[in-house]
Amino acid sequence: MARMSTQADLLRQRYPALAGLGAALDALPVLEVPAGTVLFDEGTACAGFPLVIEGEVRVSRHAANGRELELYRVSPGELCLVSSSALFAGQVLSARGVSRGATTLVLLPPPAFSAALADAAFRDFVLGLFAERMADLSALIEAVAFARLDSRLAAALLGHGPERHTTHQALADELGTVREMVTRLLKRFERDGLVALSRERITVLDAAGLRAVAQAGAAG
Repeated sequence: MARMSTQADLLRQRYPALAGLGAALDALPVLEVPAGTVLFDEGTACAGFPLVIEGEVRVSRHAANGRELELYRVSPGELCLVSSSALFAGQVLSARGVSRGATTLVLLPPPAFSAALADAAFRDFVLGLFAERMADLSALIEAVAFARLDSRLAAALLGHGPERHTTHQALADELGTVREMVTRLLKRFERDGLVALSRERITVLDAAGLRAVAQAGAAG
């Protein structure tokens, strides 16, 4: 029991917002897992809200072709966006969580998580970190989409001679994206000296440079 008390004290230090749960924290089982342990997986029910005491959890998504994209990592005192989203919506998990190195954590069961949300301090903590995680995840999604679109747009500008007469909207429709993304990339290409922009006309200034961008995306 002394060991559990020590871990409960560490849990309170890592997550001060849990103070409202009182002695209920002492009854939560502490999990100690080795590196590479799958703590939760895509398409499964959420067994609880992970509270990391020591170590780290890597959260990722997997595509049908086997490729993997890391979304974020959960360190002591931090929030797992995927778990909280599943608990909020009552849905299955949308990503996998795997321990990085030896990891100690507690799973706050769904009923206890719902009850804890009634406490203002815990609710503010969860919603605050939820917003931070969402911002990080949005930036990641944009970065991935931006990188792919970068090469596709460069390829779309090649093979039409020194000028391509088109609109940003038409290019967006061709590439299956939104006009704002195309406009931002074209302006970046212009700053890099690859193209010159004018009304409904894009002049290629550096075909070799555009080709390098297109090939870099294809290689990735």
